[in-house]
Amino acid sequence: MNNLEEKLWNFIDGNCTPEEQKAVRLLIENDAAAGAKYRELLSMNTAFAQMDLDEPPMAFTYNVMEAIRTENAQVPLKAAINKRIIRGIAVFFTLTLVTLLVLVFASIKWSGQGLPVSLTAHFKIPDINSGETKVVVQAFVFFDVMLGLYLFDAYLRRKRSAKDTKML
Repeated sequence: MNNLEEKLWNFIDGNCTPEEQKAVRLLIENDAAAGAKYRELLSMNTAFAQMDLDEPPMAFTYNVMEAIRTENAQVPLKAAINKRIIRGIAVFFTLTLVTLLVLVFASIKWSGQGLPVSLTAHFKIPDINSGETKVVVQAFVFFDVMLGLYLFDAYLRRKRSAKDTKML
């Protein structure tokens, strides 16, 4: 849109100052091209005013929100959890425990009757009361206690919230 059309549209819509209105009136009266453009835009404006606007039905917003709500409700949380990840974690821990047991049984010296000669000879418990090891163990125990308290609190809150919803 050029500058003339903008001025004419502002004049038709009534969005210009009185000085601009006088200037546009003089332009329409004195310039034939501007007058023709004004009549063309005025006829377009009346055609736009006569058009019926298509409006959505009254319940359009409600229907859209219900459609979104039903889409989310169709997928339960259990289906959203990827079972392969859970199985992968279970396999990892199972393999770790089996490997640990194999190493323990492989390091035991067996006597001829199938009974171990001595279990304490090969397994020495590390000294955790000295230096860096003590700090690491204390940090590990502290973290575990805090995590346990957090999970216990979450469990109690969930239980209380379920109880409150039953009472309502």
